[in-house]
Amino acid sequence: MVLLSTISYAQYGEQKKADHLFNTYSFANATESYKQLIKKNYNTEYNTRQLADCYAFMRNPDSAAVYYKNVVNQKNIPIAYYYNYAQALRGIEDYKGYRVWMRKFKKAGGFVNSDYLDRDKAILQVIFNAKQHYFLNPVSFNSEYSDFGAIENNGSMYFASARNRGTLTKHLYGWNNEPFLDIYSANANTSSIIDHQNKLKGDVNSRFHDGPLTISKDGKTMYFSRNNFNKQVLGKNQDGITNLKIYKASLIDGKWTNIEELPFNSNQFSNSHPALSRDETKLYFASNGPSSLGGTDIFYVDINSDGTYGEPKNVGDRVNTIKNERFPFMNNEGILFFASDGHPGLGLLDIFATVLDQNNQIVDVVNLGVPVNSSKDDFAFFMSPDGLKGYFASNRNGGVGSDDIYAYKRIPPLELQGIVTDSVGAPIANAAIRIFNIEDQQIAMVNTDSLGMYSINIDRNTDYEIQVTKAEFEEVRKMFTSKGLPDSKTKIIQDFILNKDKVVLPFTELYPIYFDFNKYNIRKESTQELDRIVGLLMDTYPNMVIKIESHTDSRGSNRYNKKLSKERALATYNYLIKNGVTPNRISSYEGFGEERLVNPCDGTISCTEAQHQLNRRTQFIILKME
Repeated sequence: MVLLSTISYAQYGEQKKADHLFNTYSFANATESYKQLIKKNYNTEYNTRQLADCYAFMRNPDSAAVYYKNVVNQKNIPIAYYYNYAQALRGIEDYKGYRVWMRKFKKAGGFVNSDYLDRDKAILQVIFNAKQHYFLNPVSFNSEYSDFGAIENNGSMYFASARNRGTLTKHLYGWNNEPFLDIYSANANTSSIIDHQNKLKGDVNSRFHDGPLTISKDGKTMYFSRNNFNKQVLGKNQDGITNLKIYKASLIDGKWTNIEELPFNSNQFSNSHPALSRDETKLYFASNGPSSLGGTDIFYVDINSDGTYGEPKNVGDRVNTIKNERFPFMNNEGILFFASDGHPGLGLLDIFATVLDQNNQIVDVVNLGVPVNSSKDDFAFFMSPDGLKGYFASNRNGGVGSDDIYAYKRIPPLELQGIVTDSVGAPIANAAIRIFNIEDQQIAMVNTDSLGMYSINIDRNTDYEIQVTKAEFEEVRKMFTSKGLPDSKTKIIQDFILNKDKVVLPFTELYPIYFDFNKYNIRKESTQELDRIVGLLMDTYPNMVIKIESHTDSRGSNRYNKKLSKERALATYNYLIKNGVTPNRISSYEGFGEERLVNPCDGTISCTEAQHQLNRRTQFIILKME
């Protein structure tokens, strides 16, 4: 009996130790304690829940999913574990399982963005099928520990790392049992080993977490994250938790010194991950302060000309969600990049970019897709000033350490743009711009705006034909290529001048003839109009020359409709010739498929058969009257 009591007391002590480690965020050590308790069959259900949570906090969905699978089968389990299990499944790319458990979470009363959940499969297809613009390059300086937050400035590279080679043993961070972060620097093109000799010179690195960082363009001012550590004192909030703060440093005689805590920090919440705007008048950062929408949000403060700071402002709910947004970065185009687990993505944290309107207001965000994003955590995005290369960090499978830095090359989208005018230089609005590949397949279409301007993205290294049409103007076709362009080139300019078409026989005199759906034979009711045209050509206007243009409705493929319209033009031509018109009176007979619809029935709206009928026509253009 005494022995049983001793064993029970010992296990109670182990339980108390495990929970203390968990509550003080020492998750790496807590996992081992919980495993031992489970092995001894002590409080198994509770300790399995705790163990699963430990792995989730350590951003290890592979292990978390294993234990959450057991947890969700426990009786009377809190529904939050349905959500946690779903997130772990997403982290291991089990998207079907994720949707199953998110629906169970919702059915049990949990809050779920139903729109995102219902569209999740389609969203994933869009992300996976998106045109790839980022291509990964190998990086040689990752360590077996956490490395992230790489940036470049004036030929030097800076990043945060938990590596600690060549120094005395440093305090370990209980969250993951790695050394605390320091900031390192090296030549941007180095292939040498980066070790303790590359630690930032000066007073930035402390005994606790330092980094990530941002540096002014002149390389003299740094903003960086650090644990709340001032004058060798580790600050804590009312619950005994040490939060993150943002600090400023100056480069003096090759060393970073004059460390200054920014005034909008607080002991009660974290500010971290600083990033300067392109004109350096704003400092962006992540915060879980009281005005956050949930978790951590992206904020910014104005940097005044006298060096003071404005009040923190939330960037808004286009970017921030009820989950976590972190690691902001602003590129030279004014686009804000950030990591989020609240927007639809591939897994845990994904990297997103903002979409701006013409007034530079954020109207949407877009997922950067693969290979930048994965099912794991992807974060700490940086782009060079020319927009062609950069870095991000990820804990995806296949890395060297817990977090690794990945370098990328970016090939930006190529935009075809120009202006369409008439012969006197006046812009032509609503002209149809159609892009064809070398197989004469239409692959894109856009209309000019009120100023006659158009723009559309096209693929690189491809030959194209462009067609410009507008009622009452002659059609223009032109070949062009995007082959052989440097990656830095982002625009091709193609302007067009349209001349007025020849006289069109007024419909008050002559009318078009129409065809049945999917047919090209001359209908009986059309012969009366064709016979009138024969009479005009042979008797009334003996010198008149015409051309025949035939069309289809929008149903069917572009290639098929083009063929069908040519058959309609030939049938019309043959009828006129058979009835006495000499071939020299008809300059041409062409088919234009669905290119010149007379109404909006282009397949994007519902139309009646009568409306489609108006497009299945042959028209007659007068080229010569005298």
